[in-house]
Amino acid sequence: MPTAQASGASLSRPADRTLTALLFRKLMPLLVLAYVISFVDRTNIALAKAHIAVDLGISAGAYGLGAGLFFLSYALLEVPSNLIMHRVGARFWIARIMVTWGALSAAMAFVQGPTSFYVMRVLLGAAEAGLFPGVMLYLTYWFGQEDRARAIGYFLLGVCIANIVSGPLGGALLEMNGMLGFKGWQWMFMIEGVPAVLLAFVVWKKLPDGPESAPWLTQAQVHEVRQRLGTEAGSHSANGGHAFLAALRDRQVWLAIFIYFCHQIAIYTVIFFLPGIIGTYGKLTPVQIGLLNSLPWIAAAVGAAWLPKYANTAQRGRRLLLIGLVVMAAGLLIAASAGPVLALVGFSLTALMFFVVQSIVFVFPASRLKGAALAGGLAIINTCGLVGGFIGPSVMGMIEQTTGSTHYGLVVIAVLLLAAAVGAPFMRQGHE
Repeated sequence: MPTAQASGASLSRPADRTLTALLFRKLMPLLVLAYVISFVDRTNIALAKAHIAVDLGISAGAYGLGAGLFFLSYALLEVPSNLIMHRVGARFWIARIMVTWGALSAAMAFVQGPTSFYVMRVLLGAAEAGLFPGVMLYLTYWFGQEDRARAIGYFLLGVCIANIVSGPLGGALLEMNGMLGFKGWQWMFMIEGVPAVLLAFVVWKKLPDGPESAPWLTQAQVHEVRQRLGTEAGSHSANGGHAFLAALRDRQVWLAIFIYFCHQIAIYTVIFFLPGIIGTYGKLTPVQIGLLNSLPWIAAAVGAAWLPKYANTAQRGRRLLLIGLVVMAAGLLIAASAGPVLALVGFSLTALMFFVVQSIVFVFPASRLKGAALAGGLAIINTCGLVGGFIGPSVMGMIEQTTGSTHYGLVVIAVLLLAAAVGAPFMRQGHE
């Protein structure tokens, strides 16, 4: 690796690119793996839906409510969780989150009916609260605005990977039905909860709290990272109360909240109901449903890896945000009105833009805040967005139970995405 000419001196352009590549290589694989595991654990009930309906008598409405309750407790605890991480450091707090959510995810195997289902989903949401906004905050310690959308896009690949692998994996675990007296869905919850606990110990040993504690950076490289960020990362000595209120007074934060709220309604409705929708396409085994469920997430992975890098200026970010929201809406309208093959194409079109939109939304407010305002502001955006994660599945479950179809629910979500697209051109970064 090229070295700096002197401590504190600016790195040459090739060395600058080398440092960025080093940060991506050292940080992103572990963060992405953590998000893969978290998404497998929070969404595996989608594959268990039909089975717990038979074994526990959980209706479509009760399932939708339980799926959404995760996000209610998650949302309520996100801001305090992020403010705690701002004080105690990422390494300890992310490891703590992973241990508690892994244990509770495994304990989902022992739910007995709707009430215990609701309770466990609330506890799981509380345990995992803060992971996503915590990582959004953590990335501001390392990457400037030019690279942050790409870093967020790579992190969101975790969702795509989770949904690609969880379908076939969950389908295979469901086939263990009856082994040692446990149902297939019980095996799925128990086995899929273990990796989070194991990875927590890796996070504790390997994840640095910031550039200064990274053993793989030289002093010159630490200085260069700090020089790049300037005031973006914020001051840890900032007054938390006043700084957080500053985030709430920023209209751009509220615009980001509205766009992200509509986005989260769409993504979590698809996550929790797509396997069930695919199940109506014919007589399919759990493994076949899982494989077909993976197709839109392959498209999402392509979008997350390919497109966010083009949002390297404010103008390009706004343009890509607008296009992404419109494409998502169009895909859902196709899925709502077409036959099985075209419906999967529609879902794939929507999924292509899932994490393009999500990675860009967080870049705009992050460029305007610092310190505790940054920690709290990112958390409040994700908190309000995840209220959409509660509302979307809950309303979709009621619509399906009332009408016997998901058609109208998908149309309503498409309209919300178009409303969010109207706000996209008005997003502004801190220097504008």
